[in-house]
Order: sequence, then structure tokens, then C-alpha cells
Amino acid sequence: MTDRHVLVTGGAGYIGAHACKALRASGYVPVTFDNLSTGWRDAVRFGPLEVGDLTDRARLDEVFAKWRPIAVMHFAAVSLVGEAMADPGRYWRLNVLGALNLIEASLAAECRDFVFSSTCATYGDQDGVVLDEDTPQRPLNAYGKSKLAIEQMLGDFGASHGLNAVIFRYFNVAGADPDGEVGECHTPETHLIPLMLDAIDGKRPALTVFGTDYPTKDGTGIRDYVHVSDLVDAHVAGMRWLEAGQGSRVFCLGTGKGFSVREVIEQSRIVTNREVPVIYGDRRAGDAVSLVCGSARAKAELGWAPKRSDMATMIADAWRWHQNGRYES
Repeated sequence: MTDRHVLVTGGAGYIGAHACKALRASGYVPVTFDNLSTGWRDAVRFGPLEVGDLTDRARLDEVFAKWRPIAVMHFAAVSLVGEAMADPGRYWRLNVLGALNLIEASLAAECRDFVFSSTCATYGDQDGVVLDEDTPQRPLNAYGKSKLAIEQMLGDFGASHGLNAVIFRYFNVAGADPDGEVGECHTPETHLIPLMLDAIDGKRPALTVFGTDYPTKDGTGIRDYVHVSDLVDAHVAGMRWLEAGQGSRVFCLGTGKGFSVREVIEQSRIVTNREVPVIYGDRRAGDAVSLVCGSARAKAELGWAPKRSDMATMIADAWRWHQNGRYES
């Protein structure tokens, strides 16, 4: 049987590396396409690596011609809210123009199945609402707006050129591979749980909590968290959905339950049996009060059932990786 190659953009990053492992376990050959600006060579363990940038159309064409992938799984993006507020041009240029290059290269190679990693940031600040596929999208910053633009772009190319896209919207991803082969490692680190674990472990003086005056039960922002292994299982299910010819679809991925920053800190104290040193700062521009995401459609149509997305398990898996797993390059 001919190998079923899947081009995974951002496959050297946190979520992309876990997706490559899940794809390999499901009988696909993941081909990582990454410029290694934030990803790690050491994370590419489950298939070949092609170094390149989404802004380089000629390089994309070379990779499509070499591997003839049956599908694209698109994770590569810039994704920092603060940076998006300060430098929106970078987000429109890299995220949107990069995605346009990727879509057109994919279609030129007659690769018409596309799994896109979008975000619940496309919804903006809708406090007290469990976000689903029908919730109006009102993004607050250039990150969310750029992801929404790509969703709309995929719809246009689907209508005009037969591109089939499964779009996943989710918010905070946490945890690490239970086997310890890949995990979360950013330079600089920006995500709450690894920052908190660094503070617990003495790798930074303290965790900074941005904002304690939100209209929530304890004054800190609320987010829904999904274990990275559960998240990539959904992406593989999306691949199978497309292979079965079921067409384009949007799915939200979440637990339907939000945790405040202070609740995550308390759970970390319990799991690690260590205190979390904390300092408090002002709110960051562009941050929503609460984002909680439902997943009824994914459960009903993809058969997706998160297995490790309770907070204690996510923190325990992240803590194990934090202590034992690091990339060298």
C-alpha cells in the first residue's frame, strides 16, 4: 500500500508534534513543514522534516511535489495576544498570507483535504456563554481576526475549487504526551501551566497573573482547557472524516467547563505538592473575560471523547514532562 503522507505545518511545535505522533499511530506518515523559528528539531520524531516557510511558495511547491500528501494539517501560526495587539501587521502577513500560499499550493498539487487548527479567540469576549459552532464570531485582536479570515478563506476555496476543510476551534491546550516522547517547550514561554511549573520549580521567580479585577468569581480570567493528546485525537478523527468524503465541517473542542487562573494555580499546588509563587499585574489588552467551549458536535459526529482533559491529569502530565523531558535543538 502506498504511504499516506500528511503535510503537518508547525509539526515541530507543541501541538503539531503531538499530532505527528497520533498520525503515525493511526497509519499515516506525517511530513513536518516548519521554519523552526519556534519549533524544535528534536520534536520531529515520527516522520520526515522539511524546513521551510509558508511565505515561500516555491518551497511549498517542492515539498508537495516530493511527498504528494493526501491531506494538510495546518498548525503553523503566530499566536500571542499581546504581540497581536502591538503588531497586527505581523499576524495578517504571516498567518493569513501564509495560509493563502499553503491553500493554493495544496490545490495546485491536487491535495484537497485540509484540517485547520483555528481558535475560540474568533468568538471574542462572550462571558457566560458556552461557545459552539453557531455562536457569532467577534474576535478582539489580530490573532483571532487572522484565524477567522483563514476560516473564511477556506470556505471560499471550498466553494470555488472543491477544497474540503475540517476546522477545529479550541482555546487553551495543556498537558503532554503520557509516554514522555514530546511535550510543551516554548522560548519564550507564554502559556499559563508551563509558566506556573517553572515558578514552582524555581526556573523563574514567580508566575505573573494578568488581571485580578475581571467580573468572575475570583477576579481572574476563565478558560477552558483541553489535553493535547485529546486534541490531536480529534484532528486524526477529522482526517478520517475527510477521507470518508463527508465534506467540510466546523467543530468546537472543549470540556464545557472553565477554570479561573486562581483555580489552575490551586490545582497545581495540589498535584505537585508545592506552593506557587505569584505576583499580580494589570490586565493585558485583548484578553477576554471568559472563554468556555462545548464539543457536542464533535462527540456526536466524530465520536470524539476526551480521555485526559481533567485538570489534575493535564497538570500531572505537564509536570512529568517538565521534570524529565527537554529538547536540545
